[in-house]
Amino acid sequence: MRIDILSIFPAMFQGPFSQSIIRRAREKQLVEIHLHDIRDYTRDKHRRVDDYPFGGGAGMVMMIEPVEACMEALQAERSYNEVIYLCPDGELLDQPMANQLSSADNLILLCGHYKGVDERIREHLVTREISIGDYVLSGGELAAMVLTDAVVRLIPGVLGDETSALSDSFQDGLLSPPVYTRPADYKGWKVPGILLSGHDRKIEEWRHEQSVRRTRERRPGMM
Repeated sequence: MRIDILSIFPAMFQGPFSQSIIRRAREKQLVEIHLHDIRDYTRDKHRRVDDYPFGGGAGMVMMIEPVEACMEALQAERSYNEVIYLCPDGELLDQPMANQLSSADNLILLCGHYKGVDERIREHLVTREISIGDYVLSGGELAAMVLTDAVVRLIPGVLGDETSALSDSFQDGLLSPPVYTRPADYKGWKVPGILLSGHDRKIEEWRHEQSVRRTRERRPGMM
């Protein structure tokens, strides 16, 4: 998989993408992540990427020209499954969406800023709009990091245990059950005895019951 991220602050990604799962995926060459500074595609000496909104009002708007120039340069080299704009009013990111995107070959992620992007970018250049929640961030970079992590960890070979992602919350429409590790008794706080029984079938039944209970209590809308 290849992910091209368009941003006016590409340096924000260096730390998160050099750690943990993303780092492992890149080292294994299971994913390529390329960061593009939209300012590199401006035509004026000030490398300006924003301007005042027509009709007045507070804030600035990202201009269409440098965004389109960057996308055109990338699309001249390869085709993309999706051109995604990270924004507060897009489709809400969920596990089925992450599953679907994990099978893509090439993705473009556009990070917005200011009051957003010129609407013509959304109308003519973007194929999908995704939000990570009903709140506003200073820019789309953090949302792009979240989406990238959610997708990359699902690529076969990224996780050490191939079955790990299959037992995550939301994969089967339920939240994950409680998990425990050593010691079995810590300050009198004990691990449920069933998990120490060695009885695989009963353990799986217990885990399913706990998943159903936790989902009903915490996310009743999923039931």
